[in-house]
Amino acid sequence: MTHTLHIDASANTLNSASRAASATLTAGLGGSVTYRDLATTPLPQIDGAWADARLTDPDTRSQEDQNRLELSDALVAELQAADTIVIGTPVYNFSAPASLKAWMDLVARPGVTFTYTPDGPKGLLEGKKAIVAVASGGTAIGSDYDFLTPHLRLFLGFIGITEVEVVSAKDVVPATAA
Repeated sequence: MTHTLHIDASANTLNSASRAASATLTAGLGGSVTYRDLATTPLPQIDGAWADARLTDPDTRSQEDQNRLELSDALVAELQAADTIVIGTPVYNFSAPASLKAWMDLVARPGVTFTYTPDGPKGLLEGKKAIVAVASGGTAIGSDYDFLTPHLRLFLGFIGITEVEVVSAKDVVPATAA
């Protein structure tokens, strides 16, 4: 059975095109689903103590370090358990909402989701697929002003998810509002 991690990033929880599209895409995949709503359950921004904790050897982490990484560990576990990741996101100011960027910061973990090799970084979450449903009021996917989709492709590839499909929310659910 397949397992999907469904992430929504739009602050608009009532009439969001990206939420409608990601829900439609997720439903079409079947299997089990873990849902993460970044608007209704906001994630914290990383800070220096968190950054230090993630670089501390797991065998020597203090209880405080473990507590700091607890949410990040849960988010990483969601990614590790998924075969497919469906992300519904709007374009805010030509890029990702802060909530999605916070998620990226929390799941980018050296030695956990990526590692450095003599040949450069290597993602550790291989064999997964991502589908990104993007809603935008005026920034066309692939345009010179689209900084969201190249960033997401780069980030997901960095952690090992190289099969990334980007779709316009209006192509998935044409009747929804942006």
